[in-house]
Amino acid sequence: MPSVSLAMSGKTNVKSPLMRILIVDDDSGIRKTTAMAVEFIGHKAETATNGLRALKILEEAPCDVCFLDLNLGNENGLDVLEKLLKAQPGIAVVMFTAFANISTAVEAMRRGAFDFIPKPFTPDQIRQVLEKIERARKLERRVQQLETQIAETAGEFNFESAEPLMQRAVQIVFKAAETPATILLLGQSGTGKSILAREIHRRGAQREGPFVMVNCPSLSRELLESELFGHVKGSFTGAVGDTMGKVAAADGGTLFLDEIGELPLEIQPKLLRLLQEREYERVGEARVRRANVRVIAATNRNLAAEVKAGRFREDLFYRLNVINVTLPALRERPLDLMRLAEDALRASARRMGKGARITGFSPEVREAFVRYAWPGNLRELSNVVERAVILAPGEKIELADLPEEFSHFGADAGGGGGGGGAQVGARVTLEALENEHIRRIVAASRNLEEAARTLGIDPATLYRKRQKMAQTQSPFAPGGSAG
Repeated sequence: MPSVSLAMSGKTNVKSPLMRILIVDDDSGIRKTTAMAVEFIGHKAETATNGLRALKILEEAPCDVCFLDLNLGNENGLDVLEKLLKAQPGIAVVMFTAFANISTAVEAMRRGAFDFIPKPFTPDQIRQVLEKIERARKLERRVQQLETQIAETAGEFNFESAEPLMQRAVQIVFKAAETPATILLLGQSGTGKSILAREIHRRGAQREGPFVMVNCPSLSRELLESELFGHVKGSFTGAVGDTMGKVAAADGGTLFLDEIGELPLEIQPKLLRLLQEREYERVGEARVRRANVRVIAATNRNLAAEVKAGRFREDLFYRLNVINVTLPALRERPLDLMRLAEDALRASARRMGKGARITGFSPEVREAFVRYAWPGNLRELSNVVERAVILAPGEKIELADLPEEFSHFGADAGGGGGGGGAQVGARVTLEALENEHIRRIVAASRNLEEAARTLGIDPATLYRKRQKMAQTQSPFAPGGSAG
């Protein structure tokens, strides 16, 4: 007589998608009552007495779930498990086992089983494990959707550049991506540091592992420490259970620490230990844990200045500063500006279903884009273009489709205000006028050689002048104290 009760709680999971469920057991009573429980919940049941019959059923049509007995007469359930997973890798296998064989069931999970149910069991246990499988499947689908969205977003970001500063930065990080070296990304907010970090992970040796991001200034010191390293139950007020932490979650992959310059001093020694020894401890626990993580850090602060001010540990700075690159601000990339804007336009138009209608920017918008200072960098450019795509009634983005501050920078505007650059006749230095003229000529040229010919100077001189302009505009420029 089977050790199964047909007492049900009265609830059926009618809203769940229909699953095809295979029941493999040499006990006819177990097969019958389990099939009744599965069908009562709202799914379709198939039954088999042995591994061979189970494989034939899978050949006819795939199953979502398999309930498999560990002891199938003369067959070993672990052997059947391996054959089922080989025949259909996506199937969720749940083992039936007697209490005396729970250790074997755990071994089955190590080999790929989803879960196990000890005998005797009830229909409610069947329902619970099926709901658990459905939740796991939904989570997997959600993760796949998010990964697809991330991949599409990263695909929209073109790492090619006509600017020597950006070319050099990308060349360095992509070369370092192939090694386990720690990488420090410097630059203003919105310059693409987080997108570049994901690309470094994608090109690294641990690309198959997770990419885990921690925003350092987003939490208090206590919560940030717990977020990073995890905690044990009762270690602080509100710690109602154990938490593994982001370091453990990133094991075998990449840990991206965004805005590392705002990491509290109290946590910095723990991060240094992780970088040096690959060791850490959860909050409230004395056990030393190990993690194989590749660390990428980013900041919009000048870390060298933070070290001098006593707000950042010098030893941690040197440990992070193995490979560092500075991503130039958007205003320092005039040769890339319109290409980036056009990339953003195509991506936004596609997302909004306007890809066939909106074809480009009007001349006034192009002039406004060239003259605008872009304090929010690539992030601001993307947002401005997306807003314009939503509002634009015609084929081209017009000045009226942009935020109000851009109206000062159109081709017919008086010029000067709000970051548009120096104006002839204004009370500005000759150097400021020269810098503004160079910036506009470069933005209107296809490459530096063409810009140099227009300006009447050789390309090397133009390159030196632009380097000097970048150093005076950004604390992260090459040769500055941040890098």
